[in-house]
Amino acid sequence: MQNNAMTHDNLSFENRLIAFLPNLRRFAISLCRSREIADDLVQTACERALRSSDHFEPGTRFDAWMFRILRNLWIDEIRRRKTAGPSEDISDRTDISVPSGEAASHARMELDGVAQAIDRLPDEQREVLVLVCVDELSYRQAAEVLSIPIGTVMSRLARARKNLSDMTGISKGAERSSGMKGSNS
Repeated sequence: MQNNAMTHDNLSFENRLIAFLPNLRRFAISLCRSREIADDLVQTACERALRSSDHFEPGTRFDAWMFRILRNLWIDEIRRRKTAGPSEDISDRTDISVPSGEAASHARMELDGVAQAIDRLPDEQREVLVLVCVDELSYRQAAEVLSIPIGTVMSRLARARKNLSDMTGISKGAERSSGMKGSNS
């Protein structure tokens, strides 16, 4: 759901940043696949945004600006990791609790299956999928965040959806996650 704090200039920069933290964290987790690393990435992105708040142009998309900062930080982190050692894999964590009950267990298994399928997507498909289907950016906004043509966003998203469908057994007749994505809003 689009947060009004991202498009209205009546909120202070700090309040917009606070309101946007859940979206930023979700995108960070999708990029790095680790909640711990994602939290560090979000913190660094917030620090950078606060230091650079004078570079944000009122009237422009705050969410796209923040996603771009976070993604650029992640790219820098990937470059650093090429010379660093191994990192912790979230699937090795045994301290994550699961609610009891048969329905909750079944739902958790389905959710885990979808999360694993998303995790297996190529990075470029996963990024587009999260920005468009989870954070509800338009194709144009996702293209701006990722610095790629809108057609590339559309083809990556189509491939991501097909790959997810194949990996999870979701039928092609299922309703899409949202309506028109090509708009400027």
